Amino acid sequence: MSFVLESGFGSALGHNTVAIAAYAGLGLVLFVVGFRVVDLATPGRLITVIRQERNPNATALATAGMVAIGLIVSFSIYASGGNLAEGLIATLVYGLVGIVVQTVAMLVFNLLIGVKVADLCAEPKLEPAAVLLSVTYVMIGLVTGVSVI
Repeated sequence: MSFVLESGFGSALGHNTVAIAAYAGLGLVLFVVGFRVVDLATPGRLITVIRQERNPNATALATAGMVAIGLIVSFSIYASGGNLAEGLIATLVYGLVGIVVQTVAMLVFNLLIGVKVADLCAEPKLEPAAVLLSVTYVMIGLVTGVSVI
């Protein structure tokens, strides 16, 4: 056991454990913020629309938003190069930028194409427009994430 601590492995293990907890916590905060943004665009409470009404369009949009944020967080962690403080700050900023860009995409789809999230979430069956907007969310997350590395 003393070899593990003396070799620096114990120190790295401790640092990495703290990093996992910090990034997971920040990721959770960003997921909640992203979920809340989609919630604001849907009629009623999003969790109710998903759990009780079992709306596939709301579920697809919320899920795609979470995947997009997960991509941004993952690429931000990778780009941090092991510097925890800078990595957390960058992840927060990039995550919020990704959420803003997703919101802008939602508005653009509403204005240019006529895809309204509120209307989609009122439809009982999965709509092609929800799939299109969901893929757009994921692609925004991928582009935002890759842009930081």
